[in-house]
Amino acid sequence: MAKMAASIVEHGEDALRKLFKFYKRRNPPPNFSDVIDFSKGLRNEKVVSAELSPTAVSDNDAHIAGLQPVREWHAFGLKGYPGFIFISNPFLPGSQRHWVRQCLKVYPQKPNVCNMDMHMSETETEHLWEKSADLMRTKSFGKREPKTLLEKLRWVTLGYHYNWDTKTYSAEHHTPFPADLHTLSRHVAAACGFPAFTAEAGILNYYHSDSSLGIHVDESELDHTRPLLSFSFGQSAVFLLGGTRREDPGTAMFMHSGDIMVMSGPSRLLYHAVPRIVPAPAGVPVPLPLLQGLDEGHPQESLVHWVEEEDWEVCTKYIQMSRVNMTVRQVLGSGQAFPPVETQRRTLSTTKETYHEASPEEGEEFYPKKTRTSTDSSLKS
Repeated sequence: MAKMAASIVEHGEDALRKLFKFYKRRNPPPNFSDVIDFSKGLRNEKVVSAELSPTAVSDNDAHIAGLQPVREWHAFGLKGYPGFIFISNPFLPGSQRHWVRQCLKVYPQKPNVCNMDMHMSETETEHLWEKSADLMRTKSFGKREPKTLLEKLRWVTLGYHYNWDTKTYSAEHHTPFPADLHTLSRHVAAACGFPAFTAEAGILNYYHSDSSLGIHVDESELDHTRPLLSFSFGQSAVFLLGGTRREDPGTAMFMHSGDIMVMSGPSRLLYHAVPRIVPAPAGVPVPLPLLQGLDEGHPQESLVHWVEEEDWEVCTKYIQMSRVNMTVRQVLGSGQAFPPVETQRRTLSTTKETYHEASPEEGEEFYPKKTRTSTDSSLKS
């Protein structure tokens, strides 16, 4: 297997795409022995310890956000990827449930935007949770049943809403960013050396057992000096981190429930992808960190709230087959403003790669497909 993986990641034509196809393969399924598992610590020669700033976030502020004290976080880096930080589940026991519930019940609510808004009326996409909850509680995944609206979610945008047609953000397309997610992101960024980070835009992805996210670069933000934060909850996934070119080899790693990735500095604009959701172990359909609720000593002023059993019943049904991911980014630098629309369009016409660039065979299903045009030749129809 080691020789096989080495032959795939050698420098060559579109090495990352070859690695993507290898881990996405269904028959025969791939061997995961070369996938880095940060939950096992420094057991891989590529993995190094990452330094954090424990004093940047007080223990009380961390507790209020549902996080362990920063000094207890297990943070890692990768040789050859400066600016990349992987934090292995720093959440307090029980607090992950809050974020799962927010992603399924709260964040999809209007005025936030979701994938179904592109082909359904606003009245149809309102109250996704209420229209799905009862059906989800009684749903048997072993039978062919119509999908609920909740199961049809593929993405939700927050704050500055990403425009999939122009691949830009704008001041006009903006709604308030969730306060709890802003605080969580600010604390994580501060612990990683970015105390001035402001959460301005979020893209939530909803993965099912056969989902994947194609190879792309997150470059639409106007300021790339701030980090991109990625929070994972639910089923595990294989994440690929490549280089600045498709010819560069990639590194595969697991993302488990509660894990956080921070891409900053030279790693901020690297190619990356999610080729596969990893099936849950037999007999453990819900990841262990999600089995426990909040303890009685949780501070009343906490941003993380107890999830009622009737809500968690729906979340459990969903999460035993799925994964949710929150990516948070700062769009504008200090004192920066959006350029005129025409300037953005001219910039777009010269951009070779885009956030949702992926060819159909990669199984990228989250983002709208566009027809190839003379000014946007990188997109596949």
